[in-house]
Amino acid sequence: MSSVLYDLPGPRGRRRNALIGVVATIAIVALIAWVVYRFWKTGQFEARKWDQFKFKAVQMEIVRGVTATLQAAGIAAVLALLFGAVFAAGRLSDHALLRVPSVWVVELFRAIPLLILIFFGYNVPTQYGWPIDKMWALVIGLTLYNGSVLAEIFRAGINAVAKGQSEAAYAIGMRKNQVMRLILLPQAFRAMLPAIVSQLVVLLKDTALGFIITYPELLTAGKTIGGRLAFGLPYVPAYLVIGAIYIAMCGALSVFAWWLQRRLTRVPKAKIAAPVPLTDVTRQV
Repeated sequence: MSSVLYDLPGPRGRRRNALIGVVATIAIVALIAWVVYRFWKTGQFEARKWDQFKFKAVQMEIVRGVTATLQAAGIAAVLALLFGAVFAAGRLSDHALLRVPSVWVVELFRAIPLLILIFFGYNVPTQYGWPIDKMWALVIGLTLYNGSVLAEIFRAGINAVAKGQSEAAYAIGMRKNQVMRLILLPQAFRAMLPAIVSQLVVLLKDTALGFIITYPELLTAGKTIGGRLAFGLPYVPAYLVIGAIYIAMCGALSVFAWWLQRRLTRVPKAKIAAPVPLTDVTRQV
């Protein structure tokens, strides 16, 4: 038996793969155990370094960092989706006047590192006497970079729909905007959803770069908490807590996307008609 992409392994190959899996698992567990041991050896689990998390002021500091992170990520996500949709439509346009500038914009902002875009959004307006809020400087950088990536995701998803779908729609007299809105987008969205969510998770994590311009997001809060001498400079405990919060937020977004994808791809159950009762006429027949 064989699959589409590769030949299925035989008995020897399965034993070899199982052995590799066991060895890899043991190596990963050993690495985690060594890291935990080093943390314990260097006193990272001392009560002194964790005591400050009991204080309400520190807890509120973390809450404010989470709120700032979600605020920047939420605004940037909406703007990046709009940016991506507009320039994906431009790249798919039949008119060179729209298509060529869209290609240049998408390729330009995909090629520039996100950190430079954040610095550009913050420092350039300030130099010309137009001070900008730090949150909006971060949002501008996130929107330009992630919006360009999303534009490519949208374009690739629409182009991946079978060509016969659009040809059939044109054959019955639909215009291009109708074909795009009613035929291509509904089919492409289901295929694009995992990639879209993956990019939004990247956007959420990239808000941590806001600490470069001292935007008070979650990583900045962790840096402040970890730098307190009175508690023995608990950088490791602080970053462990901050890392767990990032994992929880990204995991919640992934779970929501999984639920949404299942809901969109769910096939409605067909209703079975109730049997017609026999009448005297049908019995005679």
